[in-house]
Amino acid sequence: MNASRQTGDHATSSAVALGPILSRRFTTYGADTRRSIFQLVTTATPFLALLAVMGWASNGYFWLTLLLAIPAAGLLVRLFIIQHDCGHSSFFRSRAANDLVGRALSLLTLTPYDSWKRSHAAHHASTGNLDRRGRGDVETMTVAEYQASSPLRKLAYRLFRNPLVMVMLGAPINFILLQRFPNSHELRNRRSLQSVLLLDLALLLGFGLLSYLFGTLTVLGTYLPVMIMASWAGNWLFYVQHQFEDAHWERDGDWNFHEAAVVGSSYFKLPPVLQWFSGNIGLHHVHHLCSRVPNYRLQACLAAAPELAGIAKVITLRESLRCWRLALWDEQRGRLVGFREVEPRLA
Repeated sequence: MNASRQTGDHATSSAVALGPILSRRFTTYGADTRRSIFQLVTTATPFLALLAVMGWASNGYFWLTLLLAIPAAGLLVRLFIIQHDCGHSSFFRSRAANDLVGRALSLLTLTPYDSWKRSHAAHHASTGNLDRRGRGDVETMTVAEYQASSPLRKLAYRLFRNPLVMVMLGAPINFILLQRFPNSHELRNRRSLQSVLLLDLALLLGFGLLSYLFGTLTVLGTYLPVMIMASWAGNWLFYVQHQFEDAHWERDGDWNFHEAAVVGSSYFKLPPVLQWFSGNIGLHHVHHLCSRVPNYRLQACLAAAPELAGIAKVITLRESLRCWRLALWDEQRGRLVGFREVEPRLA
């Protein structure tokens, strides 16, 4: 057995042994109402202030609108993380408070709260499970599935996994357009369906009123750049958290929740400023071990778990760029590989 495989087996066995222990330890890092309110106010207030300035600048100073869209997009990502925590009932101790704030933030993130909450719970319950793919994850084919596919299916998958398509085009289209329509899972669940339809109605009324007051071009010219940039950043974060060479996938019978959480979720180590804007979500292995920990306490959990050092995969911003060449799970070698390794003449 080669050294890298031995290291992987050691990490896997350590994750299985330590996972339950750390999960119980992290449950003590619950929500702090004052910190939650402070984070919400200090994120939402500058975000709304930036939108106001951008709206003013859009008439004659559109370059300034685009410039301010960058920090505004960062704040919107942070607001999405707060909505995400509300979906896990981790941002406040009160479930009602979580749901109230989560639904309110959906007007800014354009993401139907109850539907997303249900889908994301399925993601946590099945991440890394090859037999339960398709809910809240990035579509990933195995090498065998890809090789057995038709030429048209292969082409479609290769286009989908291209970062220009997945991030630059796919992410904005998903957040702005596709989330306005219920998918097959939402059609089968009444609450999820209501979540989509009620948000669509609220967005129609809200943006309709703003367009009436300030003009459609002003409203769209202000919010679309922010939403597009935020979707790019959010898509990148979500991709890197589970799509890396040493990721972990198993068939249902061999799948283990704690193993998938630690070994199948990365520690995306970002510069402090980007970690702040992304609400510490890069500490994804900690989050998957205990989703009831609010984002502002993930760093404390990591500090309290030195055992995780050397087990979870650490990915830097530069290293994240290399993750995009990976697209297929090789069950024989137990790692993600690129198209070049499967079809070298076509890559």
